[in-house]
Amino acid sequence: MHNRSKLCHTAHAGGIPRPAVLPRARDSSILLHGIVPGEASAAQISVTTPFPISAIVITRNEEDHIASALATLEWAAEIVVVDSHSTDRTAEIARRFTPRVFSHEFAGYGAQYAFAQSQCRHDWVFWLDADERVTPELAAAIRALPAAGGADAYRIARRTWYFDRWIRHSGWYPDYQVRLYRRAVTEWTRARVHAAPRVAGRVATLAGGDLLHHTRRSLREHIEVLNRYTDLAADELPETERAPSLARLSLAPAWTWLRSYLLRQGFRDGLAGFLIAGFAGFYVFAREAKRFERKRSPPPPHSF
Repeated sequence: MHNRSKLCHTAHAGGIPRPAVLPRARDSSILLHGIVPGEASAAQISVTTPFPISAIVITRNEEDHIASALATLEWAAEIVVVDSHSTDRTAEIARRFTPRVFSHEFAGYGAQYAFAQSQCRHDWVFWLDADERVTPELAAAIRALPAAGGADAYRIARRTWYFDRWIRHSGWYPDYQVRLYRRAVTEWTRARVHAAPRVAGRVATLAGGDLLHHTRRSLREHIEVLNRYTDLAADELPETERAPSLARLSLAPAWTWLRSYLLRQGFRDGLAGFLIAGFAGFYVFAREAKRFERKRSPPPPHSF
């Protein structure tokens, strides 16, 4: 961490220690200090970029994360937050950092990001999830981009904090993702779960800094998110893939575990790597099982 502070943990259901909750900002001028190694603070990020950039964040009940995320985006020309009718203080906190906070019904991740992009005033867009942080090194790499003549989009490495450690293997790192792109040549896929920007232009890899991802804070949360995502994926897959099969239900979860833990060297991430592989396999099993559920016949009548 660059403004270093002592690593603190609190207990959570499921047993995963996590960094202590950050204090909420009273206004956008208050600087939030990170609490895990590599966390960025707004004080370390220059607001100068080679071209104006709109930063977009979509949210739903992210009051524990949103201030810390937005504090690392102060280098952007504007910040656009699209909230899916949060029942906590997410939108209220977001307005302390930007007046451009919109409420929009969630219809899938692709549709939500596309709506957020449509609210941007600038051609260049950077997208961030509420549980992610921009490091000073990454902000510096963005500032060093050429003002003209560069790529149309840039991939950025993402480093994930899970089960009390930074994950270096398991297929989770470097986890390159297109995060900075030109709107003029980009559209969002309409996937309900794993949506991504599709760029009709040159894509380059941005070296010099990672995006930090503070993923599931407990096993309970991991299971809850997995259940929600497999619901969305099961609804989406019938439109894009062949019918569910018993062979896939039987074999795909095992292959997914094998790929994560052995081929992608999850064993080098210790217990965290074992859990990642296990949940990855279970994700596939739950998704395929739910596809069968959606195709089953109507239940029989209650009377005999």
